[in-house]
Amino acid sequence: MSQSYGKTRWKRFALVMVPSIAATAAIGVSLANSALAASFSVSGQQFKVTVDDLQGEGFSQFGSVDAETNKTPHPVAVSAFDHAKLKNLCQSVVTDLGPVLGKWTLVLRAGQSDDVAKQVDAQQLLIDLNQLNADAEFKNINIGQDASTLKGSAVQKLQDDGGKLPSGAQGFAQAAESAHLQHVQQTAWATSAGTFTLNGLKLNINKGSGDGVECY
Repeated sequence: MSQSYGKTRWKRFALVMVPSIAATAAIGVSLANSALAASFSVSGQQFKVTVDDLQGEGFSQFGSVDAETNKTPHPVAVSAFDHAKLKNLCQSVVTDLGPVLGKWTLVLRAGQSDDVAKQVDAQQLLIDLNQLNADAEFKNINIGQDASTLKGSAVQKLQDDGGKLPSGAQGFAQAAESAHLQHVQQTAWATSAGTFTLNGLKLNINKGSGDGVECY
């Protein structure tokens, strides 16, 4: 287990992702040996997410694999939060309806309030992502611990749902007492939560895709 660093700030969360990239590098071997169980079966479409401000408790992150319904594997970094509050959440996914109708984007927004009580509330939040940018601050972070030693209700939910935590050479992980992320932009394959409270939910289906239609 690595040293506990107290509060650590990195300007770009891409730097935070370095340990997860190291973990993901071993996924090819893990797949061959069936060492990692896919945490989710995904539709085959990625989606975009933005959040103005995320306050999370009980944070952990490690490399894993998602599989589509046709069993195509996707290396991901799993970010887990026991509890999180999200200000101004946006999720968007593009669907191509063919040459006649073209592309349409489903956009979901919630928690557009400075009042914490009216923001999005997530319990046991799990995000399987492959790209993320943000400004981030962590409290009491450990980088380099074995993923099989991770604790918390979100990790327990993953295991209860049939997921497995990697260990050994494939088990590079990090964990923190809390995480504060701002100006979040991410691309993900799947999101799961024990409870997801979407205050002020707004859902729209808009024609087209790209800037001005999707979340970013």
